[in-house]
Amino acid sequence: MPTCAIDGQEVPCSTPEMGVFNSADSCYWKQTDGPPGGLPPGFDTGAPPGWKPGDGDGALYLVTCRPSGDGDVRGGIRWSATGPAGGIDVQALAQQAVERLRLEGPDIGIVPRPDGKGLVGMPVWMWNKPGPTRTGPATASASAGSVTVTATATARTVVWSMGDGATVTCTGPGTPYTPDRGKEKSPTCGHMCERTSARAPGGRYPVTATTTWDVMWSGAGQTGTITTTRQSQTSLAIGELQVLNVP
Repeated sequence: MPTCAIDGQEVPCSTPEMGVFNSADSCYWKQTDGPPGGLPPGFDTGAPPGWKPGDGDGALYLVTCRPSGDGDVRGGIRWSATGPAGGIDVQALAQQAVERLRLEGPDIGIVPRPDGKGLVGMPVWMWNKPGPTRTGPATASASAGSVTVTATATARTVVWSMGDGATVTCTGPGTPYTPDRGKEKSPTCGHMCERTSARAPGGRYPVTATTTWDVMWSGAGQTGTITTTRQSQTSLAIGELQVLNVP
């Protein structure tokens, strides 16, 4: 959920009584037709000459601002062609910033390698090769008019669907396998297949790795969090060690 703030103090982004918070002037704007009986003669709302409610070009808004130093509430009735914040949708800008992050699914590292074959009961190592678009942090911005929203993404978890019915959740990128590890289990992100992949489609287990990203955004006095996911795929062939019994 987005949050709004005035001088660092969180305030509601909208209320039924006051309308929508406009970070450009730290006021709440609510569309209105004006007081009963109309506006008094000579009342200046900033509307173009001859404009009246219902013309379609712009609207009147009841503007309520934060209390001033003497406790008085500032505001009044104003005309605007576009509404609060010049019609800029801050949350839509946040979505644009997320798109510009170009987040990706894991850059999969896995042993046994996809071009080889593993064995039942032997460790499988999985990892996500680090990079801004793979593990974060990644930062991007989007702007409209005078408003800029900046989004920063970090990978929270990678969920590995191993194709044999098992699911493994890893909270970090995992540990790359090196030959000196031998038959050790991965200390951070691993699995062990209990049956061969012979009956799986193509004789291989399909493996899907899904990254959950937490994206924090801020701009125009508002902040929020967007959660999104990205996937990558690979596959594993798992065989069975054949033992020859010689009488």
